[in-house]
Amino acid sequence: MTRSALGVGGIAVSSRAGVLLRAMRRQARLTQEQLAERSEVSVSTIRRLENGKPIDPRMGTVKLIADALGTTAAERRRLLAEFGAPPDPADADDPAGPPAAPAPPVADSPVSRALADAAGRLAHLIGSRWRREEEQRRLHDPFPLPVRWQPAPAELTDGWDNVCRVRPGGTAAPVDLAGDPDELVAVYRRIPSGRLVVLGRAGSGKTILTLRFVLDYLQVRTGADPVPMVVGLGSWDPASATLRDWLIERLPHDYPDCPDLAESQPGRPTLAATLVEGGYILPVLDGFDEIAAGLRAAAMEALGATALPFLLTSRVEEYASAVAATDVPSAAAGIQLVDLTPGDLADYLPRTTRRTRGAAGTGTVWEPVLTELRDRPESLAAVNLAAALTTPLMVALARTAYSDGPGRDPAALLDTARFPVPGALEHHLLAAFVPAVYRRRPPHLGAGARPLLRPGWDPERAARWLGHLARHVDRSGGRDLAWWQLGRSLPRSSRVLAVTSAATLAVVLASWLVFVPADLIGSGLAVAIREGVLDGLLIGPTAGLAFGLAYGLLAVRGGLVFQPSRVQLRLRGHRNRTGRRLARAYAARFGTCLLGGFVVGLGYGPVSTLLRGLLFGFPADSTAVIEKTLVNTMFFGLIFGLVAGFVSCLAATLETPLDVGSAATPLGLLAANRRTTLRQLLMLVPTIALGIAFGGRAVVELLQAPFGPLRWPLSTGLLIGAVSALGGGLSYVLAFTAWGQWLLLTRVWLPLTGRLPWAVTAFLDDAYHRGVLRQAGAVYEFRHARLQDYLGQASRTQPAELP
Repeated sequence: MTRSALGVGGIAVSSRAGVLLRAMRRQARLTQEQLAERSEVSVSTIRRLENGKPIDPRMGTVKLIADALGTTAAERRRLLAEFGAPPDPADADDPAGPPAAPAPPVADSPVSRALADAAGRLAHLIGSRWRREEEQRRLHDPFPLPVRWQPAPAELTDGWDNVCRVRPGGTAAPVDLAGDPDELVAVYRRIPSGRLVVLGRAGSGKTILTLRFVLDYLQVRTGADPVPMVVGLGSWDPASATLRDWLIERLPHDYPDCPDLAESQPGRPTLAATLVEGGYILPVLDGFDEIAAGLRAAAMEALGATALPFLLTSRVEEYASAVAATDVPSAAAGIQLVDLTPGDLADYLPRTTRRTRGAAGTGTVWEPVLTELRDRPESLAAVNLAAALTTPLMVALARTAYSDGPGRDPAALLDTARFPVPGALEHHLLAAFVPAVYRRRPPHLGAGARPLLRPGWDPERAARWLGHLARHVDRSGGRDLAWWQLGRSLPRSSRVLAVTSAATLAVVLASWLVFVPADLIGSGLAVAIREGVLDGLLIGPTAGLAFGLAYGLLAVRGGLVFQPSRVQLRLRGHRNRTGRRLARAYAARFGTCLLGGFVVGLGYGPVSTLLRGLLFGFPADSTAVIEKTLVNTMFFGLIFGLVAGFVSCLAATLETPLDVGSAATPLGLLAANRRTTLRQLLMLVPTIALGIAFGGRAVVELLQAPFGPLRWPLSTGLLIGAVSALGGGLSYVLAFTAWGQWLLLTRVWLPLTGRLPWAVTAFLDDAYHRGVLRQAGAVYEFRHARLQDYLGQASRTQPAELP
């Protein structure tokens, strides 16, 4: 070997040797900590050996590890050889021993290295996101609250023989699950099955614990370890997707920062599928209790059926009910979070503020509260406080209300007349949160400083707007606050009315923009004003009613949801749909838009007759007028209907839905989808214009014999096509695209009715920076489900008042 392969005076660990050691350890179902305990070799040494870092291990160290792994003679020789040891006669096969098992595969190929690199990039992105979330929640300001636990009840966990993966006939001692608040990763690594359930009541710190678990895990992660992926279980439907398939779908959705996750080559799985199936992902499943009640039993069975490791969080009652209906997930250990103590409060609350009490400045403003808890623990005030401030959520709310900013005295929490029971204190802290975070900032921030948060939101209005958003999320049955779904918070009748009004206005303006200049050039100013203006006022409502009808049938009655999409020139977005389902979807869309276009034609025929009569007088032969009107109505109906159906199917064909991977943040995705929608409009305008002009000519020529003589001058067709293209294209965008619905319903209609502010995007981003919302990829979520529930309930009565 060369000097680069061997260390000076010792052995340099190759990457192949480290990979082989890691594979053997996993085959033995041992964690690094368990292997260290068996071999009496330090964990750091084992970690460096597996990671292929240049160290000088003594051959005795490698032999100790081989003995602890329980390797066969052949496996032992191979392991020692990979670490550079010469053959040892003492390591010959024992003829009386068991036959040598095949050595585990060594994943040291270009493909495996590429997957390891992809997992490393994903780990970096996940770490960056959750570090920002940690800062947003101020978990380290001044220090994290201690989240402690105890072993979960035995009836909610599997037996230790299964958890430790012992072979039939063997027994296993219980794994020590005790640890300090910062040692959850170490506790998890002690569990051979890699399955841990974290139970706790609402606000007990489950989500915070998972956040810290992910960051601590990533801090000590080596290239051999999977990447922890946090996913909210609320959107999982176990009846329609296995856990593996759902994770593969959620990975590019929740982590759009890594755009190549959804990419694949023909005949090959996506990178997301390869990472999940290859064991590169450790699912951190947050919120089992947020799964719909009717699906929890099926979800529990699915968790037991999968072979994936996981860390799962849940409220105790919901998890226990699902276990009672089915069984515990196989090989799952469990811990249950315990309450904070008055001592924890005494350590934490005084360090959250520098404000002192009284002129003498002795002690912080929290001193009366802490004195009551310490010196008079049996008093009603102390009992109520000790019961209310037992969860990190309530302590964080108390800190926000009374430590952040001047003018608030925590001694008010001792008022037993105002707060006779712990529930009253909790309600008060929830009610105080929004007014506290929306308290006006001092106008002077120093020279050159710019405020991070917008200072102008009124707390009462902000509470009402947040309450509307909370009710919308509750009705949607999940936790995602997606901008493209906010319009669905309006009643159905309001949405149809908004689309009808917008389409009417769009067609009226398009008609004036096209016909008034044309009439001005051909007939003069007086005719242009009369004929052009009157034409728009007559045809606009007809087109508006047609679009309202189509929207009502597709979106309101049919349940069509308009999601962010991209435009492409192939059917890639529909590869997972069968031909029959695709044909039904297109038939429904074509038929509905054909009906809508035909309604426009039905209106345009009589409108054109009425317009000419008002401008030039009605002819004396009423029979001829009626006959001409009927013919015009039929032809316009066919022309507009066929073009509307064709263009709608063309737009649907070129769309790939659910393109949430185009941006890493909600506002980034909104900007990307706005660009996509404008490109769609640029495509629709010439298509509609040429379709009306030349399609009308084709229909007229086709039916010339039975209904002739008929005239369709190309100039007239182009004018009508231009009006239809501008007005119809804009109406289509507003009614049938995600960004159009956002613009029409969320940016205009909801603010008009007082449900949201006019600056919706600024409000959502500001709420995120104030800690009311958090970002989860391309969507927002409320900071905590209990806060969401409170805001939704409070907004049904009246806005929260300043305490």
